[in-house]
Amino acid sequence: MINFYHALAGFSGVSFMASTEKTERPSELFIDLHVKYIQSLDTKKDDLEYWLTEHLRLSGVYWGLTALDLMNNVDALNKEEVVKYVVSCQHDNGGFGGHIGHDPHLLYTHYAVLILQIEDSLDAVNVEKIVEYVASRQDRQTGAFTGDEWGEIDTRFSYSAISCLSLLKRLDAIDVKKATEFIMLCKNFDGGFGSTPGAESHAAQIFCCVGALAIVNSLHLVDADLLGWWLCERQLKNGGLNGRPEKLEDVCYSWWVLSALSILGRVHWINKEKLTDFILTAQVSFTHLFMIGNFHLKALLLTA
Repeated sequence: MINFYHALAGFSGVSFMASTEKTERPSELFIDLHVKYIQSLDTKKDDLEYWLTEHLRLSGVYWGLTALDLMNNVDALNKEEVVKYVVSCQHDNGGFGGHIGHDPHLLYTHYAVLILQIEDSLDAVNVEKIVEYVASRQDRQTGAFTGDEWGEIDTRFSYSAISCLSLLKRLDAIDVKKATEFIMLCKNFDGGFGSTPGAESHAAQIFCCVGALAIVNSLHLVDADLLGWWLCERQLKNGGLNGRPEKLEDVCYSWWVLSALSILGRVHWINKEKLTDFILTAQVSFTHLFMIGNFHLKALLLTA
């Protein structure tokens, strides 16, 4: 799975939880409805939500495009328009913003590369400038990556940089050893990883760290059994997964947790049937999927 898309670079903080009310449980994925929903997203320009999420526009293109690809409908979005939009988000320094005119950021640069890779259109941009931008975000002393010029450090950015450069076949542009050392500094006693050294273990951060380590062939540094146990404990009685102890289930964690378990070879440690049932129920919790965000739709498709 990680070799297919290098997965997700970060997370938006938007959550969606399945309804706890009893409802008819579907046994299938409503492919046609999901495709139509994704196609409709860029037509709702009169909605307040459309403008409030402008900074997530490039992310949304990636989430939607990946979901469509998984449903064998990647052509449901016009390739020429998608590539043109992505290119319009690039800055002179090589980085990409979340939308046209937005500041460049490592997360969105990763999304841009992922989209162009899916569309087989990396030749539409100056790859070397992207490499230079990504490499410039690394602190060569600590190995950590900052998301942008303002200096925030997060293991999401480490994953984004490593995944991005791996796709471009330019991991030589960064200090991989130092990057790996920083990620391992974020490892906790429970086997999980946080956003920075000492930060609480979180399923999404774990995916980012495990994914990055897998790309640079350093999974041997992870205690797969200890971490696998922490991850499988995220499954609740209804089959859904949460992101950390004492939290509610959320469709998005079907992606973060299951992907990390898959990389570790421990996906069989959870009840896949109950998780599938939870996910399929979630797609009709709010008027037949139409309130589910693009990211959660992708999580649903990748794990159902």
